[in-house]
Amino acid sequence: MTDVLDSPTRTAELLHAPDSPDAAWWRSAVIYQIYPRSWADGNGDGIGDLPGVTARLPYLKALGVDAVWFSPFYRSPQADAGYDVSDYRDIDPLFGTLEDADAMLATAKELGLKVIVDLVPNHSSDEHAWFQDALAAGPGSPERERYMFRDGQGEDGSEPPNDWHSVFGGPAWTRVEDGQWYLHLFDSKQPDFNWEHPEVRAEFGSILRFWLDRGVDGFRVDVAHGLIKEEGLPHWSADLHLLDEGRHGDDAPKPPMWDQDGVHEIYRQWRAILNSYGQPDRILCAEAWVEPQERAVMYVRDDEMHQAFNFDFLSTQWRAEDLREVVASSLRAADSVGAPSTWVLSNHDVVRHASRLGLPVGKPRPNGISAADPQPDRELGLKRARAATTLMLGLPGGAYLYQGEELGLPDSTDMPHEYRQDPAFHRTNGEEIGRDGCRVPMPWQKDAPSFGFGPSSDTWLPQPSVYGDYAVDQQEGVAGSTLELYRSLLAARRERGLGTGGLRVVEGLGDDVVAFENVDAAGVATLVVANLGTEPVALPEGARVLVASGALDADGRVPVDTAVWATR
Repeated sequence: MTDVLDSPTRTAELLHAPDSPDAAWWRSAVIYQIYPRSWADGNGDGIGDLPGVTARLPYLKALGVDAVWFSPFYRSPQADAGYDVSDYRDIDPLFGTLEDADAMLATAKELGLKVIVDLVPNHSSDEHAWFQDALAAGPGSPERERYMFRDGQGEDGSEPPNDWHSVFGGPAWTRVEDGQWYLHLFDSKQPDFNWEHPEVRAEFGSILRFWLDRGVDGFRVDVAHGLIKEEGLPHWSADLHLLDEGRHGDDAPKPPMWDQDGVHEIYRQWRAILNSYGQPDRILCAEAWVEPQERAVMYVRDDEMHQAFNFDFLSTQWRAEDLREVVASSLRAADSVGAPSTWVLSNHDVVRHASRLGLPVGKPRPNGISAADPQPDRELGLKRARAATTLMLGLPGGAYLYQGEELGLPDSTDMPHEYRQDPAFHRTNGEEIGRDGCRVPMPWQKDAPSFGFGPSSDTWLPQPSVYGDYAVDQQEGVAGSTLELYRSLLAARRERGLGTGGLRVVEGLGDDVVAFENVDAAGVATLVVANLGTEPVALPEGARVLVASGALDADGRVPVDTAVWATR
């Protein structure tokens, strides 16, 4: 039996009130993440670089995004793809030079695109000058106080200081030649800073100013919930799983390495630095895997960060009830501190949502997919991904897109193990497949070497042969392609002011349908409908479809796993 809505029921009260149409740009911005080594290779060495990025920036202008976020391009040994920084004030030669960074910033500015750069404050590389000085200076030295060095347990100190585990697998402590141990919540080549030390705080204040002076518009802060550890470093034997670091259940005690109250003082200091450059133009965005939402939004109070990724939304199963609840609870939590919610579906750390949504509903989200694992349904995953993005971009607040999702790229699930580089894969002996599958270089041209990623056939990770069918030149100007869907969504979102709109629940379409009205400050409404059920759904009488994630059926109804925007 097909559900038909003759008289839709709008909830009387707005779930979320409209923002001012002239609110600060970041409150409604759509920001595109570039993973520099995988977006565009300018010199043919198989690794993306800043000149390659600069040449391709007009593509992002045509896509319709507001800003670009760059994963790290700093000088690094690349033990964790640049999240192990050896010099925060220089560009790694893999990616170019500071002059290349300046040229990229200038081009972005000419195109009207703002630029956000990654900041990695929880840890440095073990090749950072400070850590090398600490090793040379020995136990008890001022140099070691900048990191988390401790004596070991046992009569001879041969046991780690506590039982913490690394997020990447294995112990979170490594012993050095003189017998002391240092903490690394990630890889052993990523020693944690001691954020109780004033020199560490002063150094990062200086790093912020260095990049602000060069013209960046903000920072995405890596592991924003991890800088402060509980005093005394108490034992915590539970495993730490990648991207679930702050999620510990309602009844479990909070892990002593995550979401400590002391982090907020740091971000208040940083906010003051950014404000000194002209509020509200420069921003901070928190990567904070924190629960519950009431604690997560503490990072975006009006004297701390501006945005925090909505990982609850990313992690939500493809069920209407779950999606309705996470949208409502997210907006309530963000509104409680006057912040926008910042929606996201994919990034460089998770299985792409075009693959993730092709897995059975209700299963835990995997950290990577190998050829030996159950394979996603590629057609179903893409259909649901297009619908999920249509729903997401119809919600008020900010949104982040991950490079290649506008092409509908799936994860690489058949990558031979010998190519894998993620520390999680190696530290767990392959038990965690890791994140390489979502980091494969972009396809630009189907019939070009490396699918147009660069002038040679070299790529730092192998591209699946199917990526050619997803290439930009196969989708540009093609009606119904995923690329053209994204362009249509972003143009309509901007035209109708959906990022600053209010939100009202619409009922009556059935339990398996997510439906909202996005209402602008003048009262003009856009209907957002996503059908997660088993039968097509009829739109209200007189509804005119603006954008649809897939073709409507012959009777003008919304098919299963399809979302639309409409006027009424």
